[in-house]
Amino acid sequence: MSRCCYADEYGQHFTAGAARRQARRFQRRGLRGTARTLADGIERTGLADASVLEVGGGVGDLQAHLLLAGAVRTTNVELSPNAEAAAEHLFSTLGLADRVDRRVGDFVEEAVQLPAADLVVLHRVICCYPDWGAMTGAAVERTRHAIGITIPVDRRRTRAVIAVGNRYLALRGLHFRAYVHPAAAVIDVIERAGFEVVLDRSGLVWRTVVLQRCNGTHT
Repeated sequence: MSRCCYADEYGQHFTAGAARRQARRFQRRGLRGTARTLADGIERTGLADASVLEVGGGVGDLQAHLLLAGAVRTTNVELSPNAEAAAEHLFSTLGLADRVDRRVGDFVEEAVQLPAADLVVLHRVICCYPDWGAMTGAAVERTRHAIGITIPVDRRRTRAVIAVGNRYLALRGLHFRAYVHPAAAVIDVIERAGFEVVLDRSGLVWRTVVLQRCNGTHT
């Protein structure tokens, strides 16, 4: 059983239609917003010939960007199967299909079976998982060189907005919830594993952080 007790509800929030729209936006305009900020930060840690593992990457636009920028291979682990068709079409259109491995499942449960990657990405995904410690710890264990995360800014306003959203979900009879996990604690777990912050940027809603192994080299 998945550690995420409402895993079967993810498909109601992350739909096939949303995945198709995300793919079309990427093909028209490339990455935007926090996704681009995160990608730029990851690139600065060294992208050439790197392998990438993304948790909850949706249609895979961030992975496509990194592949086109110099990464050699990406793996995506996703709870919802709804993005698979759009992702297959996107990567095929870009000529990248043979460099992508996509898996449907709970990353925390599947992590021990995954090969380590040079770069691990958690873009707007920790906030959708109840056990931030388990997800962060599993990601650190799979990371050889650098890890990039995007999490909600840990402030009162953000918590209020998410609380309203969660109340709406409850009224619909759903168990899925979003979370404002303690950002300082998330970052501390990664730093204590031997990483140092090389990018930390906050906006109104999202905080983007990239951390690199202290030795600064691929292992």
